[in-house]
Amino acid sequence: MAPLDVAVVGAGPAGLILARRLAQTSVAFELFERHDDVGGIWNIDAPGSPVYETAHFISSRTMSGFDGFPMPEHCPDYPDYQQLLAYIRAFADEFDLRRHVRFNTPVDRAALGSDGLWELQLGTGETRQSRYLICANGVNWEPHEVSWPGEFNGEVRHSVTYRSPDEFTDKRVLVVGAGNSGADIACDASVSADQAFFSVRRGYHFIPKYIAGTPSDVFGERGPSLPHWLEVRFFQVLLRMINGDLRHYGLPKPDHKLFESHPLMNSLILHHLGHGDCIAKPDVERLDGDHVVFVDGSREQIDLVIAATGFDRYIPFLDEGLLEFERGRPQLYLGIFARDCPSLAALGYVEFASAAYSHFEKMAELIVADATAPPGSATARAFQDLKANHHPDVRGGRRYIETDRHADYVEIKAYRKILAQVRKKVGLPKGGNP
Repeated sequence: MAPLDVAVVGAGPAGLILARRLAQTSVAFELFERHDDVGGIWNIDAPGSPVYETAHFISSRTMSGFDGFPMPEHCPDYPDYQQLLAYIRAFADEFDLRRHVRFNTPVDRAALGSDGLWELQLGTGETRQSRYLICANGVNWEPHEVSWPGEFNGEVRHSVTYRSPDEFTDKRVLVVGAGNSGADIACDASVSADQAFFSVRRGYHFIPKYIAGTPSDVFGERGPSLPHWLEVRFFQVLLRMINGDLRHYGLPKPDHKLFESHPLMNSLILHHLGHGDCIAKPDVERLDGDHVVFVDGSREQIDLVIAATGFDRYIPFLDEGLLEFERGRPQLYLGIFARDCPSLAALGYVEFASAAYSHFEKMAELIVADATAPPGSATARAFQDLKANHHPDVRGGRRYIETDRHADYVEIKAYRKILAQVRKKVGLPKGGNP
């Protein structure tokens, strides 16, 4: 069997965006998907999916659609996982993308041969070769497990195992971790558990899902363009008016300025904290029989601990040494391209405070341009030079808190400008819509 020109691992939203662009070229390509349908993490039935029954999209319908294929008007501002999955599958059907996907076909190993071709060992027992490899396998599949000293009589689970609020009935539940999923799950526990507790290591800024009746991301994107310092001051005053002093809810005061961490979008957690349905606690120190002991010396009798501690971003099928990792994150040019391996790229490994899909489109355009550039062409040479020598400030001079979560963080306005500059340098034509 002849080698593929391009192999894509994953048929979630990122993989489908790539498939639509690749289908407009003449290259031979395939997507390899380990599950039985498209949808990525939003397929709640896929083993290992982190989605739970109450999950909704964290960004709004208005800002979150695929280019040229907006979310249906009948969807609410914040679609639930079923609506989002239906939308993703409608996108695949609209552009006839399933025919490019091999389902139930995991990639167990990807190794770069001495002939410059990728050798993919598939879970079916087959081997396929490809000239170019794109990792679009997603970053929310490998749970970041944590442990605490001591013995515990209750149950400790990572949030990836959580599905339904019914799991909390007649239990005292502690949710550890103040990411968006952690806050969501703490809200579920507030309603369904005998008592909910919410453990946070530091203070965060809580952004409501609506500002002046408008989804917050729409308000921020389409509001007046302000200098960054003024934007921070404006929204700090606004959040102070909406939320007040977070210490009133038992939460620590944020130790960083607004927009220096990933936004925590939740309109309900402060409500539950204020009503006593959920009780804020500091970081966990140790486990002690039926109790959890916290760093302030307090202790609570707990039946179930949900560790909403995020995910590791390693690429499990990729041979070691092909990518440099730092703080558990692959080091990539623009968060996209391997600098030392010219035929390797990834989509979905960049963090930013904005809806993902429209930005994935811009990244996918560059990946496809690199993957399909004839060897020795001006485009190929331009990409080679940029990967070797271009080190732009993708944070636009902004400061972000020093956590593993923010190791790949970019400031989206600065990042968009850099992508546009790179697009021009590699000679892509104006326009670029799929």
